Amino acid sequence: MSLLMASLSRQSARTALRCASYRGMSSLSEGWSPIPCDVDHYTSGWNVTDIQDYIKPGKYAIQTFNKISPVGLARFPETLYAVSAASDAAGPAHALLLRSHKLQESEVDVSVRAIARCGAGTNNVPVARMTELGIPVFNTPGANANAVKELILCGMLLGSRRVVDGINHMKVLGSQGLAKERVEKDKAMFGGREIKGKTLAVIGLGHIGAATARDASALGMKVQGYDPGLSVQSALKLPRETILTDSIASAVATADYISLNIPYIKGTMDEGGTHGIIGADVIAHFKQDAVLLNFARGELVDSAAMKDYLDTGSTCRYVTDFPDDILWDHEKSIVLPHLGASTEEAEDEAAAMAAETIRQYIEHGTIRNSVNFPNVSMPEREEAHIRLTVVNKNIPGVLSKITDCCAVAGVNIAQQINQSRGNIAYNVIDIDPAKHEDGKAMCLKDLQRNMTMIDGVLSSRILFGTPGIGYARNINGEYFV
Repeated sequence: MSLLMASLSRQSARTALRCASYRGMSSLSEGWSPIPCDVDHYTSGWNVTDIQDYIKPGKYAIQTFNKISPVGLARFPETLYAVSAASDAAGPAHALLLRSHKLQESEVDVSVRAIARCGAGTNNVPVARMTELGIPVFNTPGANANAVKELILCGMLLGSRRVVDGINHMKVLGSQGLAKERVEKDKAMFGGREIKGKTLAVIGLGHIGAATARDASALGMKVQGYDPGLSVQSALKLPRETILTDSIASAVATADYISLNIPYIKGTMDEGGTHGIIGADVIAHFKQDAVLLNFARGELVDSAAMKDYLDTGSTCRYVTDFPDDILWDHEKSIVLPHLGASTEEAEDEAAAMAAETIRQYIEHGTIRNSVNFPNVSMPEREEAHIRLTVVNKNIPGVLSKITDCCAVAGVNIAQQINQSRGNIAYNVIDIDPAKHEDGKAMCLKDLQRNMTMIDGVLSSRILFGTPGIGYARNINGEYFV
């Protein structure tokens, strides 16, 4: 039983959850206009006993944590969606949007079908637990790529020309009334170098890494990179002259600048993680005047090992976009307050991408940019068909039992798709309610219940008619709708 039911008895949990789904949705629906589609033509020819329960007015309830860009939220049409802050919500949510909020399981209603983070990382979402519950978690890869890339280029210049030191020095001289008198003499204290002709090592060649490599090459830099998981799509975006290496150590050994662009995964490298991946063993390969640019995650760098390197007397630099308790005031480090994605354009794009991802999933059953579910896309259903989706544990025999339910109901499957990822499997099924054996009437509620209560099934949805209804879950053998 999940934490959100911990304080409830088995029976009271069942009652409360049903009320959250039905009564909460009923109160939310008051005053709302019907969905903008005419279903009468099709339903009149269907032999479905409970079809009227699925064609009532309603809206999908979207709840937000943090301040989400209104440009992105505008992607939710008001005719189909009601968007509100979680703190102001009048009822249960069907999907959640967040940025940096650390999501707790207790904040995930039993009615929640999906969670989207407006950003690439999902460390603030309990992804493993959401997978167990059958809830897809989405992110927005590439939405902030341009913003972060521009700051990386800025970081290269800050690490080359001692701009920050020069600015601080001028403030001191200005306070003494000596700026004009000393400027020409003192500027020699802040000499630097140009980046043209220098070598940049890019560790991680995803959206941000590939964009950084491209622009660095355009500025006249030599580019080399390392990414064991380099996709064809990202490879095609790299400058033709890019040199790919077989290890981080070989990539950094001849680099004047090193850009870190890999995701943070909890655990050491031996444990399959990336915590402290830039440690003493890698830093030992740095040139004495290398500039490390960390605009990925602070935990990727071993701060103690980096301090030892900066203390050697070399002309090296460390530029990071994350707070650091060890290096925050080191004379050779520049610490920025996590400005990477802090642009209006990046926030708008991330929110818009998250909204579109949620819409595609809720309205059509399409999955893209999920960190825990497989990518799934099936051609749009015919208007006379009903679409169902089923989430189940990735174990043998479940798919055949799902299709058997359709056979028992006497309904024809028009098209279907099944994909899996790790321990989870996802099914999209289009049924034709006008075609069933011996004129047998079909009851959608019975069909959904039979599918949902199959051992191994976690949840199911009916993507037809009233937004918000038609969602069922199998929670420890108990049926919740």
